[in-house]
Amino acid sequence: MKQLPHILFISLIISSTFLSGCARNPVTGKRQLVFMSEAQEIAMGKESDPQIVAFFGLYDDPQLQKFITDKGLEMAEISHRPKLNYEFKVVDSPVINAFAVPGGYVYFTRGIMAHFNNEAEFAGVLGHEIGHITARHSVIQQRNQLLGQLGIIAGVILVPELNQFVEPLSQGMQLALLSFGRDAERQSDKLGVEYSSKIGYDATEMAGFFETLERQQAKSGGNEIPDFLSTHPSPAERNVTVARMAGEWQEKLKMTNAEVNRNNYLKRIDGLIIGNDPNQGFVENNIFYHPVLKFSFPLPTDWSFQNTPQQVQMAPKNGEALMMLSLGSGNSLKEAANAILEQYQLELVDSKEEKINGLSAMVITADQKQEQGTIRLISTLIEYDGNIYNTMGISELSKFPSYLPAFQNTMGAFQELKDSDKLNRKPDVVRIKSVPRQMNFQAALQHFDMPQDRFEELAILNGMQLDDLLEQGMMIKVVGK
Repeated sequence: MKQLPHILFISLIISSTFLSGCARNPVTGKRQLVFMSEAQEIAMGKESDPQIVAFFGLYDDPQLQKFITDKGLEMAEISHRPKLNYEFKVVDSPVINAFAVPGGYVYFTRGIMAHFNNEAEFAGVLGHEIGHITARHSVIQQRNQLLGQLGIIAGVILVPELNQFVEPLSQGMQLALLSFGRDAERQSDKLGVEYSSKIGYDATEMAGFFETLERQQAKSGGNEIPDFLSTHPSPAERNVTVARMAGEWQEKLKMTNAEVNRNNYLKRIDGLIIGNDPNQGFVENNIFYHPVLKFSFPLPTDWSFQNTPQQVQMAPKNGEALMMLSLGSGNSLKEAANAILEQYQLELVDSKEEKINGLSAMVITADQKQEQGTIRLISTLIEYDGNIYNTMGISELSKFPSYLPAFQNTMGAFQELKDSDKLNRKPDVVRIKSVPRQMNFQAALQHFDMPQDRFEELAILNGMQLDDLLEQGMMIKVVGK
């Protein structure tokens, strides 16, 4: 939960107002059936961009931001759609991903920026994402599938009656998570090679980065990067194909010294936050801490947990209950309570004011009558440090008594965070070190006092194996504070 205002995201409806028709694809030159004009495509991107930025937040590094903007505009100029008003942004997410939405908007997470090991890898992925835009893949994909609601709490399928209480993803986020088929990915690989080669980079480096993604997915069980690799060609196929295409473009362009720029890139990301940023909230020993907003509360045992910029969300594995913490609306506890009753069309069962760990609070219980039965909700509203925090627990009425103790335990333990260790928790950052003498990568990690349980993680981060031989003076990434 970031320190952001509460934003109600709207869900996307692909309506019949999107006029169907044939248009010429800017890359292939062939005519194809699409559901929107270029003007509508651009308008969709403009509407989506602030939603995506609000969801992730921008990563605060002006120099890194300038780097991707400069390279992006240079590449856009030689692309098949140079007249679009492109924008390139680094978003504040640890997830290893890059994505594009229609109209010229391209996003790189800080997580993926940390995992590139040279400018050529970055340029290949940049060209790949611009390729999705120039080939109009998002528009084509919408011809093939309507965007539906996406699950919010990882690993949990909520019972249908509870879905309405979880805010849908915005149009922008649904576009950001849109996946493409293998043919589209192959076409974007081809364009990534072409575009990155045309601005002087060694496009063969792109295939090596896709191997890094594959290794990371295998290590994390698919939990740390989106499941987009399932639609991508295999790394083995990409290695062969990308190397062949890169060679063809280098010959065609008469390139004799294609750029890789390893050291320049590594210097750019020295100090980049990697992994979760504790300032956005973190869990330790089953307690959620937010050092910026200065509060904490316990999580129910064995419940799934997800921290988004709008809400902290919790649910048991069976999906029969849901608990969320978010910012309440209104200038008083009573106004916030009335807003909840009105928003969800609830009938008030009980309301009382009390103190929770010295903080003014109001607890309401209310019902929502549905055709399938009655849903019961308990909401604890707490005034603290200029905000009203709303923690809601929800389940079907007959199951509510069994979940009420978990709801009350979490709600009743919300308190001011005073522990200096938690308040001053620092994120991990990338540190660039020069190897003092010839040694293998594992020996270098030992030399720089890296913990052994992070060796494999650091090998993936560097795109290396532990037994790779390093020359004296070679730069590598380690992790520090």
